[in-house]
This record gives sequence, structure tokens and C-alpha cells, in this order.
Amino acid sequence: MADSKKKQVPLRLSANLYNALAAWAEDDFRSVNGQIEYLLTECVRQRKKDGKYVSEHLDEPPELDIK
Repeated sequence: MADSKKKQVPLRLSANLYNALAAWAEDDFRSVNGQIEYLLTECVRQRKKDGKYVSEHLDEPPELDIK
């Protein structure tokens, strides 16, 4: 997801959550930031809306079934 238009978002995490994410990121050979982005991307992909999954390409809006 190399995108020059990425948004910066301040994020506060508990020390325990950060440590768990850091350990998980290390296991997956990612930075903590990369791991958070990966996990959020996967959650968005799996999120259902109106019985349909979100587009595989997050930059593209999902197709709407307008009647």
C-alpha cells in the first residue's frame, strides 16, 4: 500500500496493547505502524455492509446497489 497521499493519525495505545502489537509485528517482520495498518486493512476488508464485503481495493468506493 505505498501511497504518497497517506494520512497521519495520532493514536494513543495502552502500554500493554502496544507491547502486544510490537511483538506481533516483530513476528510478522513489520514495523508497529505497518502492523497496525495491515490489521486495520484486513478488518475493513472483512467488514460487511448490506450483505456485501468492502472492495478489495480500499481506494475504490464499493459498488452501490441503487434501486
